[in-house]
Amino acid sequence: MSEGTIYSFTAKDITGNDVPLADYQGKVLLIANTASKCGFTPQFEGLQALHAELGGKGFEVLGFPCNQFPSQDPSDNSEISQFCSLNYGVSFPMFAKIEVNGDGTHPLFRFLKKEAKGLMGSEKIKWNFTKFLISREGRVVRRYPPTAKPEDIRADIEKLL
Repeated sequence: MSEGTIYSFTAKDITGNDVPLADYQGKVLLIANTASKCGFTPQFEGLQALHAELGGKGFEVLGFPCNQFPSQDPSDNSEISQFCSLNYGVSFPMFAKIEVNGDGTHPLFRFLKKEAKGLMGSEKIKWNFTKFLISREGRVVRRYPPTAKPEDIRADIEKLL
C-alpha cells in the first residue's frame, strides 16, 4: 500500500466487521459522515442515486454515521442501518458510528481532514454530510461542505471515472 492513500486504513462496517479500505482499490469513492436526524439527512437520497447510477462504472459511496453534532445520530448501528434502508433505500456501504473530531477521531477521518482541509485551512469537520472525493488511486481529491448536494458533485465524480 502506498503512503498518502486511504488503503492503509480499516473501518468497522455497520454490523461490526473489519473492512480494509484496500477492498475499494481502483474505485472512485465519496466518503461522507452522516446522521439520521439532521437537516441534511435527505442527502441520503442523492448519495443513493449517485451510487445506483455510477456504481457500474467503478464508483462507491461510503457512509460513516456520526453523533458529534448536536446528537443527530443517537441510535445504535442496527437502528441506523434500518433507518437508512427503509427511508432512503440505501444500498451503499454504511460503517459503524465513528467520531470525526477530537481525541477519538477515527484514523481514516484524521487522514481525510489532513489531506483536504476545510475553509481557511481548518481540519475540523464542521457538520454532518461533509464529503470527501477519493480517486481510483486512493488519494483525497477534494472536500465538500455539508451544503454541497450530491448531485452537484456528480461532474467531479464523472471526471475521475
